[in-house]
Amino acid sequence: MALSSLSRPLTHVASTKLYLSYSTSFSFPSILNPHPHNNNTNISPLNKKWQINVSFFPAFFNKTKDPTPIKQELLQAIAPLDRGADATPQDQQIIDQIACRLEACNPTKEPLNSSLLNGKWELIYTTSKSILQIQRPKILRSRLNYQAINVDTLRAQNMEGWPFFNQVTADLTPLNAQKVAVKFDYFKIAGLIPIKAPGRARGELEITYLDEELRVSRGDLGNLFILKMVDPSYKVPT
Repeated sequence: MALSSLSRPLTHVASTKLYLSYSTSFSFPSILNPHPHNNNTNISPLNKKWQINVSFFPAFFNKTKDPTPIKQELLQAIAPLDRGADATPQDQQIIDQIACRLEACNPTKEPLNSSLLNGKWELIYTTSKSILQIQRPKILRSRLNYQAINVDTLRAQNMEGWPFFNQVTADLTPLNAQKVAVKFDYFKIAGLIPIKAPGRARGELEITYLDEELRVSRGDLGNLFILKMVDPSYKVPT
């Protein structure tokens, strides 16, 4: 999840910042039933048809919208955008609109209480310029960004791929069943040299969509983060 962008800019080391049931039912009064106590065959065909139609409504309104087509549309839209680095303002608006539609049919209403959040996620799209490092030549940008989360320990970890391999770990504090406060504790330069994070290295993140393969999050600075699951067994170092 893209644990959120920080409230204040840090040095480059901080570029690994974390990007970190309703059931509709109808109760029909008995007066609407033409024969509440009579189930014999004297009911007219018209009344039978009416009763069948009435029984259809609860099933229709209880039906959960399938997010699969919207997920496919979202993945197709972000595929040519180099994780967001090549996105125009119009592209960003389109992606945000699709993401909003997907969030509206989120199957996991309390993601911080779900084991689906655990594991290692790959960032596949973001609007965060600091994570995309668009001010640098492409050859000097991180080509892969991962985030791991453990709900049971409330720990998170961000990892950059080549060429820097930087890492950052953080403590998570739930604010509600969807939102966490993020406090970064240690950065690792090149994955080896630990540096204690400054006290201002904080942020917030809301998880707005979660299933077993895709996660959508929004940070406190308004950035959008879309991640795909790559290793559900991964554990964040304590």
